[in-house]
Amino acid sequence: MVNRAVAERPADGPAPNAREAAIWSVLERVPDPEIPILTVVDLGIVRSVVCDGQAAPQVAITPTYSGCPATAVIRSDIERALAEAGHGDARVYEVLSPPWSSDWLSEDGRRKLREFGIAPPAEQVSSPRRLFGSPKIACPRCGSTTTERVSEFGSTPCKAHYRCVSCREPFDYFKCI
Repeated sequence: MVNRAVAERPADGPAPNAREAAIWSVLERVPDPEIPILTVVDLGIVRSVVCDGQAAPQVAITPTYSGCPATAVIRSDIERALAEAGHGDARVYEVLSPPWSSDWLSEDGRRKLREFGIAPPAEQVSSPRRLFGSPKIACPRCGSTTTERVSEFGSTPCKAHYRCVSCREPFDYFKCI
């Protein structure tokens, strides 16, 4: 199985065969039900797509966190999109280790978040700077880092609610998880 533990298909490793490439193309159009400007590939929850000969294609997904209420909807949306594209025999299953990380958001996904008005994660989860306090969160509207947290939790558990001191606009911040 080729590990695709990042949101974007890696350049290293074997190239996907034609059916794998077709399945990845379908997955790149499946929106996240909570943040529909992002796809499941943008989020990095699609871990791998494997098509070995005559066996049914295998699509591995990792929920953004244990108990995420959107996981069942995401699985159903993926299965429906694959079936509609002629890949109804594909098996979608969950991989829980290693756990999903906001580091797996693609660069395109981060750009889409900013353009939509949600600040993407400010640094990598593994950054040692996180030991010394919260990162400066840039306002997705004006770019100022003079912002303040209003609430640790926003519209979903993976987001916090912030306000920009410069432009006075409220915004969500996609947490480093």
